[in-house]
Amino acid sequence: MLVIRIWNYFRGYVIIKIEGLTLERFINLSIAKGIYLWDIIRYDYTTLEAKVGLKGFKSLREVVKRVGCRVYIIEKKGFPFLIHKLKYRKMLVFGFAVAVGIIIFLTSFIWEIEVIGNENVDSKLIVDYLTKMDIKPGILKSEIDISELKRSILRDIENISFVNMEIIGTKLLVEVKVRDIMPSAIRKDVPCNVVAKKKAVIVKVIARNGKSVVEKGDIVKKGQVLISGIIEDEKLENPLLVHSDGTVLGKTLYVKELQEPIIKKIEEETGNCYSVREIKIGNYSLLLNNKEIPYKNYIEDKKNRKLIKILGYELPFEIIVHKYKEVELIKVKQNVEALKKMQSVRGVQMIMNELPKGAKVISKDVKYSIEDNILITRVSIEVIEEIGEKQKIQ
Repeated sequence: MLVIRIWNYFRGYVIIKIEGLTLERFINLSIAKGIYLWDIIRYDYTTLEAKVGLKGFKSLREVVKRVGCRVYIIEKKGFPFLIHKLKYRKMLVFGFAVAVGIIIFLTSFIWEIEVIGNENVDSKLIVDYLTKMDIKPGILKSEIDISELKRSILRDIENISFVNMEIIGTKLLVEVKVRDIMPSAIRKDVPCNVVAKKKAVIVKVIARNGKSVVEKGDIVKKGQVLISGIIEDEKLENPLLVHSDGTVLGKTLYVKELQEPIIKKIEEETGNCYSVREIKIGNYSLLLNNKEIPYKNYIEDKKNRKLIKILGYELPFEIIVHKYKEVELIKVKQNVEALKKMQSVRGVQMIMNELPKGAKVISKDVKYSIEDNILITRVSIEVIEEIGEKQKIQ
């Protein structure tokens, strides 16, 4: 058990070799005297190896004399022997103490700032703001007032709706979220037109307010007026400006083109591997083996290992192991019919993910062509959707 091993290490023990013709008697007498032997390995009829505690080793002298065996110390293990060695290596102890002191000192600083959040967050904007506030790598943790800093970010940076900060080891982790900015609605008392959001063929126009200027079957382009908010009448001296409103349905076309090689190159590992170790301290790194990678084709596998963790804090020291695995490029011919089906399904799914809410699919068309051993799949889906949006009259 692990607990017993740790206990034996702190008490100290020796690995011994026993030679003689009465090994069984040696073991039996040791047990009778309460001497604990473990990890006993018998090499042959006259030789065995075992581990014994320091106190038990001293008691073995009487047993050895009685059975006539010879005992040799192979290795000394444990904390007492380590302390004994360190007594004669004071400079080593001093150097270790200084190193630990430096490491503990370095953990009181922030060496890395990471910003996470949704895709709309400009990380550089946050980092630049923190830099202006003197929050940058090298600052003492005790100098950071997280509560005040969060309030400052929410106050000074527009559209930030949430900020959370956490110090993890020597890293300052900043999590921010941007509030969803809804397009500003045009007030009912503001004159506006209904214009086309995209190119379409008009299917239906219902003008609840304003004047319809297009008919069923018309082809309109993006930005073209569909329902006008400018009402002209011979009886009126000046045109009447109104807040136009209505529903305009249009027929639109969504197209996706996908390409996939019929003869595909796949990477197959050969079993050969080349490793490079990198030591990273903060933002600085050192490659221990900077030789050229001996493979023409390879894939890289990178693993990070933190070296030291004290009191729950990860120090800015880590080893990065770069493994370059040699691969052989093999040409594989894909089944064209299976490829067509897969690309068709993929193209339809991509378009369906783009369709606005309420859009109605009226037709689907898939065409295939092969050029230079590449299968080209063109997926077209025709839908009817709302194409109108309001635009202020300038």
